[in-house]
Amino acid sequence: MRATRIIFGLGYLGSRVANLWRDQRDHTWASTRRDDPTEAMFVARTLTAQADVTKPETLGWLREVSSHMGAPTESLLYAVGYDRTAAPDIHSVYADGLQNVLAALPASVTRVIYISTTGVYGTAGGGWVDETTPTAPHRDGGKASLAAEEILRAHPLGRRSAILRLAGIYGPGRVPYLDRLRASEPIAAPSAGWLNLIHVDDAARIVVAIDRWLADRNEADSPHLFCVSDGVPAVRGEYYAEAARLIGAPPPQFTTPPADSPAAARAGADRRVSNAKLRKWMATQGLALQYPNYREGLAQILNSNPAI
Repeated sequence: MRATRIIFGLGYLGSRVANLWRDQRDHTWASTRRDDPTEAMFVARTLTAQADVTKPETLGWLREVSSHMGAPTESLLYAVGYDRTAAPDIHSVYADGLQNVLAALPASVTRVIYISTTGVYGTAGGGWVDETTPTAPHRDGGKASLAAEEILRAHPLGRRSAILRLAGIYGPGRVPYLDRLRASEPIAAPSAGWLNLIHVDDAARIVVAIDRWLADRNEADSPHLFCVSDGVPAVRGEYYAEAARLIGAPPPQFTTPPADSPAAARAGADRRVSNAKLRKWMATQGLALQYPNYREGLAQILNSNPAI
């Protein structure tokens, strides 16, 4: 029988997850703050409902999803991004928003996948972090994501759910600074320091596999926590040197970003994210990363469309 799922956040990652579920012939409901469905919703053939996670009064439709589909709604993917041009603050969207959605879910939902971030960790001085590393976020996004994790842990559904701390997502249309590389303009970031990455297609496949795995488990043994990265951190300068090479641009130049800029804050974290737990789990599922390092990922993106 087809499954029915709910997605909040049909963006760069969520839309690809919806497409994979579409290919499995599953039903998906997605929310939008817009008055009309997005192009991604049409492509994924999702059923849509207008909602704002910061406004509980817009979430009543969640309890009606099962009756519309004639089948129980099984799972929720919460992958909401933060729109800096909108009014609510990031804590209201990530943490309070998740709490509002959890409170409005139909009783048939058995599991939740929350898309978090490796930004929940603190400064590591170039060292490695994993699922056992204490959290100490410095930026608002990491603090809000950690608050959302705690909300899910405290909720009854948390015991059958997963928290995925994603590294930086890259993929088609999301390789920063290509215009600067082509124009030989400096990138406002230090050339040293580590980038932790995951190709968007690998991230989407992992979400779908985690959902299937959760559905097959009988245990209610707390949220399963995974750091989702390719496990091969890249030195920033080497990453952009490879991107420049692939598009036929000169080697990159770098300049020191303003001390109070987001680029400086990201660079200050200087950590390497281990994916050992994820790889061990993937092996039990017969899965492997399609893009196990940034060189293979960039080659797929830029060799197929160097104009991106």
